[in-house]
Amino acid sequence: MTYVTAETRGPVGMITLARPEKKNALDRQTAEELQAALDRLGADATVRVVVLSAQGEDFCAGADLQALEAMLGEGLKAHLQDAQALGKVFITMRTIPKPVVGVIRGRALAGGAGLATACDMVLAHVESSFGYPEVQVGFVPAMVMTMLRRAVGEKRAFDLIATGRRISAAEALHMGLVSRVLAAESFDADVEKIIQGIAASPPTALAMTKRLFYGLDTLDFRAGIALGAKINVEARSTEDFREGVKRFAARERQ
Repeated sequence: MTYVTAETRGPVGMITLARPEKKNALDRQTAEELQAALDRLGADATVRVVVLSAQGEDFCAGADLQALEAMLGEGLKAHLQDAQALGKVFITMRTIPKPVVGVIRGRALAGGAGLATACDMVLAHVESSFGYPEVQVGFVPAMVMTMLRRAVGEKRAFDLIATGRRISAAEALHMGLVSRVLAAESFDADVEKIIQGIAASPPTALAMTKRLFYGLDTLDFRAGIALGAKINVEARSTEDFREGVKRFAARERQ
């Protein structure tokens, strides 16, 4: 791959945007390489958590505008296929059975903010910033809206996409756009501690937790409780659960 790297470090799968000279801008090739990396790490039984980060000062400045300019004369089918390539990445991030954790430094703008929003968990550097400025160039943050409305609610989401304003990590945390804001001086160590903590959990429990979490999106209250009961029973049948119960029960008897 050219614009994305993918590797494993024990139980952690690392996906890194590797186009710092373009501020990790997104084009069709980058989207396809992201998809390939997610498919590979999602299917790797040794991987328990996937981390998405980037090289350089910025996480991702959004779409590669030069690539979009080069496509201006092409037909609607070509533009649809280009958009769907990134849309498929968003869907895969939500459906693979491993938590996807975004590690954000610098700016995450437009499609870059969309990538962050698509992550299950976002760890933001205190000096990072976020924004959806598509409307300022006559564009629409179209696919991102589905995730952004869920993350921050209608009024805050519309504020962000209608104004295109950039927000700090602190405001993103207040809105619910990021999970945690980490101090600059301990950022790398804090990220490592959090990632290893997630990776220490049994993979079956992580997979079922993620499946239930997003499975609740389209269910009413009663259906959600019913699905939760079903997953509860499914979890009890796993070897990870049995070993965990025995281990903690033994501690209580000591």
